[in-house]
Amino acid sequence: MWTRESRGRLAEIERKTRRYPSDLTDEEWAAISPLLLEAARTGRRRRTDLREVLNAIRYMVRSGCEWRMLPVHFPPWRTVYWWFRRFVRLLLFRTIHEVALMIDRERVGRTEPSAAILDSQTIKAPAAGGSRGYDGAKKTVGRKRHIAVDTDGRLLMVNLTTANISDSAGAQAVIDALRKRWPWIKHLFADGAYDRRQRLDKAAFLDFIVEIVPRSEPGFAVLPRRWVVERTFGWLTRYRRLVRDYEARLDVSEAMIYAAMTNSLIRRISHP
Repeated sequence: MWTRESRGRLAEIERKTRRYPSDLTDEEWAAISPLLLEAARTGRRRRTDLREVLNAIRYMVRSGCEWRMLPVHFPPWRTVYWWFRRFVRLLLFRTIHEVALMIDRERVGRTEPSAAILDSQTIKAPAAGGSRGYDGAKKTVGRKRHIAVDTDGRLLMVNLTTANISDSAGAQAVIDALRKRWPWIKHLFADGAYDRRQRLDKAAFLDFIVEIVPRSEPGFAVLPRRWVVERTFGWLTRYRRLVRDYEARLDVSEAMIYAAMTNSLIRRISHP
């Protein structure tokens, strides 16, 4: 929520950045640098400053600009793109995000997550954006983001599909991944779109307890648990690169999501 205190906090963080509001502050860099790749002890000496690479990636995700339109203050866009693709191959964005997620949970007195909330979001994808489909319910051509979040809205898992894949089918991969990555989760919340026998059988087989949150009467109402995941979608669309899916590859699009959510977590941990 935007309050006078939160505005003052964001203004103080911006004063600590180098050039742009998306730049890493010294506190954020100190928290994230131990998780990055160390320079090789042999071979040619590394010339690229990884802090500037991350600043460039964060700027692009936040502002929505193209690779070739990165400001001249950052390293050349080809260098930034090369490091970005290397981070994607090493699953570095997801790893950093999960470490930051557990630190943020411990900061507020929570341990391993035991419950998750499922939902999906249809995003438009231009023709140059690679594989896409048509969502008849939303009348949108693009892709779907199937996500699971904890009870505070932190992203636990994301699965990207074409928009013609149903919510129930897209949730299958999310449920499998949740059981492998977060074995402590026992309770799942979802809306009526996930109330399908195949998905419920799958969840029961993996020892999940599923609770379907029904829709309310016509008109606006805050649904229990359901508003948390909707707020997470709102957090995602604050990053202009995520308002539409321009990526040709699904793994690159997934990395963009993790980079955005990591930005929010690291900022919250470093500047409580």
